[in-house]
Amino acid sequence: MTAPLRVALADDQALVRAGLRALLENLGVVVAFEVDDGEALLAQLAETPVDVILSDIRMPGMDGIAMLRRLRERGDATPTLLLTTFDDDDLPLRAAEAGAQGFLLKDAAPEDLRDAIGRVAAGDSLLQPVSTDPVRARFRFRDDAPPVDTFNEREVAILRLLAGGYSNREIARSLFLAEGTVKNYVSVILDKLGTRDRTRAVLKAITLRVI
Repeated sequence: MTAPLRVALADDQALVRAGLRALLENLGVVVAFEVDDGEALLAQLAETPVDVILSDIRMPGMDGIAMLRRLRERGDATPTLLLTTFDDDDLPLRAAEAGAQGFLLKDAAPEDLRDAIGRVAAGDSLLQPVSTDPVRARFRFRDDAPPVDTFNEREVAILRLLAGGYSNREIARSLFLAEGTVKNYVSVILDKLGTRDRTRAVLKAITLRVI
């Protein structure tokens, strides 16, 4: 029997946390702990590992974006879903740049939330379905050229991990490859996209719907 997924929940509103906890438990997801800001989440996560982090984006003190950047900086690749009530076109872009695997509005259907948790826990990315207009706008004036070649399944997998903020070492461990092999793949990806760094590669890959 498969063990239930364990999540960490961060939201500054107690009623929202209570509602999400009840919803998740009804969906068979275990809430390992809940906190009211990013600092508390970072501290608790060091002691209580989870499968997925569910965090509000807008919180007093350290918000979800800042928390995620700190998390990735310290080498923690726990899949993260950022939640918000604001349908802001710029938020998916900021979430992707910070290293989120997914972005959902809080009014998503319960089954969509459960599906999203399962998918990011399995290593998938939910950043493609959100609006990419801000990404396209950012590149339109300087880089809307298509890739010089198609991407194979392994290259797409690596691009998705790059979008999640994973380092070459973490990608190598995840895909059972040598770190040097991953570095070579990344170089090929950059060449195909005509970009000079990983961030631009991810943003352009989202723009072109490669991932």
